[in-house]
Amino acid sequence: MHRVANGALNVEEQQRQGQGLPAPVLSDRDVRRKRPPALSFLLRLATLRKLLRIVSLLALDFAGVWAALFTALLLKALIKGDKELSPAVHLAAGQTRQFLAFAYLVTVLLFARSDLYADRARRPGLTRIVGSLFQVTIVALIFAVASGQEFQSYYIFYSTLAFAIVSVSSLRWLHTRVSGWLLSQAGYARRALLVGSGEHIDQVAHALQETPGRRIQLLGYISLTPRPDNGLRSLGTVGELTAVLERERVQEVIIADPDFPEEHAVELVDQCHRRGVDVHVAPSTMEILVQRAEFVPGQSVPLFTLKPPVFEGIDFAVKRTFDLVGACLIMLLLSPLLIAAALAVKLTSRGPVLYRSRRPGIGGVPFDCFKFRTMFDEVVLSEQELEELNEADGALFKIREDPRVTPVGRVLRRFSLDELPQLINVVRGEMSLVGPRPLPLRDFDRLEEWHKKRYLVLPGITGLWQVSGRSELNFDDLVRLDFVYLERWSVALDLVILLKTIPAVVMRRGAF
Repeated sequence: MHRVANGALNVEEQQRQGQGLPAPVLSDRDVRRKRPPALSFLLRLATLRKLLRIVSLLALDFAGVWAALFTALLLKALIKGDKELSPAVHLAAGQTRQFLAFAYLVTVLLFARSDLYADRARRPGLTRIVGSLFQVTIVALIFAVASGQEFQSYYIFYSTLAFAIVSVSSLRWLHTRVSGWLLSQAGYARRALLVGSGEHIDQVAHALQETPGRRIQLLGYISLTPRPDNGLRSLGTVGELTAVLERERVQEVIIADPDFPEEHAVELVDQCHRRGVDVHVAPSTMEILVQRAEFVPGQSVPLFTLKPPVFEGIDFAVKRTFDLVGACLIMLLLSPLLIAAALAVKLTSRGPVLYRSRRPGIGGVPFDCFKFRTMFDEVVLSEQELEELNEADGALFKIREDPRVTPVGRVLRRFSLDELPQLINVVRGEMSLVGPRPLPLRDFDRLEEWHKKRYLVLPGITGLWQVSGRSELNFDDLVRLDFVYLERWSVALDLVILLKTIPAVVMRRGAF
């Protein structure tokens, strides 16, 4: 079996070499952490810049909300007949303190939901600011009415909205200008490589070079077709991408051709993400014209980022803390259930309570995956007999009526309670609460090469498999769900998957 699998891999490797594509390399560490995280933090200072950006925007939003509330209340006090300015200012300041905390909290939450604290390239402009402030006003109005407050007029709501649009958008515009100027004066520029074919390379390069205060240093290009002299350096072919990334110290790759071949694009993105290089996709000429209809600060060319599954600095600490705290809390809350399950296993059949399943982890490195024992120790079936009973496709192995499973084990499996001891693996750092499910060694040996990219991160107790149909999906669909998770990871996504796992388990959807 191993010889057949290795032969298949060798054939695929020969095909890849014939296409001029670099060979995949699996890391034995979680790719989301990068390597080494401390050195990456010191060299790139990405975490510090991110922290300064968020803190400065939060401070400016606080000032903008305060200014809007104070201005609206001061104007109301003056219109109502207070002749002297000092009493009106004092009254407006006191009322502003009364409403400020609630208004600011709702503003921050809705702004964060709209990506208004994202980096400059992805942060929306005036349209999204106005829309979010309008939502803040609606939420505040509904809360005031629901809490029984009465108003002679709703002046405070629409006047504050009008002043907030002016104050918040003005402060954010000023922030964009000043921060862009500071980065420009500091000589900060991202080392970028253009990849594509045809005239799109020239168009994107020309547009990026005309961006005011641009922070991109174009190192050159890699083209799939012969290119005339366009003032940029030709750095090689797609097959030499790995060497170019290392030699030129590339920080981001821009795919400048909307017709870039899919088979090359997938491999290019994978190679870049393995080395912590950001990947952007430049739109076509028509999409550029459409995007110009909406104000996007600091960008003349909208670049759509393909976010790699990378943790570093604060992100890695947040993920690991989330796993540790979550695993400990779940074990504490479910301790009666864990004790009951352990006693049921011990008292109803011979053998140990816990079963150590040897499974590949990051980079295919095996670890002991803990589970409650669900099978009889005495029942032994040959490999041929087991394969004849297999009801799953691809590399998976599933049997609905497995003769080796104990009555108690059948109940534990039905509700996925046999997986709960894997919380110990999470505490030990071998697994995460959410991630691609670790497969047994038997299944791992049958994986195709593209399947193994799911082993770039820590395996998880639950994942998109469990909340999207579980055993009802075929294996290729399950692997694609893993890729979706890797590209879209966030703590919020982890929390959503954990919450959706509960009804999926209770309703026993697709489990056997």
